[in-house]
Amino acid sequence: MTLLRTKSIGIFFAISLAFTSANFAQQGDVIVNQDSEITRLLELKKEINTNEDSKDRYRIQIFSGRRVAAEESQAEFKNTFTKWRSKLVYETPNYKIWVGSFKSHLEADRALLEIKKTFPNAFRFKPKTDKI
Repeated sequence: MTLLRTKSIGIFFAISLAFTSANFAQQGDVIVNQDSEITRLLELKKEINTNEDSKDRYRIQIFSGRRVAAEESQAEFKNTFTKWRSKLVYETPNYKIWVGSFKSHLEADRALLEIKKTFPNAFRFKPKTDKI
């Protein structure tokens, strides 16, 4: 009797669980409203990134040393110069601040003249790796 009752309760529980999970299942559609300009900008960004080989670009290094000092130099650069972006790069054992992505030697040298007024140890270089 006890075995039959236990089996009945188990079967009843399994059936009720199946109906419960089927009843609480949710169905729906998600609609994303997105400006068409976003799609166009993403495509433009992809095109720019594929056309821009960073190994053929010049950079300016404004700092090399400890992390705290590198972050301070980067903050000072961002406050002083807004037309070039900067990036904190780690090359063992130093943190470096690299600036810009210049297409030509001449363009990099012009920027270097302006940057050297605030960061006298800055220099132009062409990176061997793609870190920026």
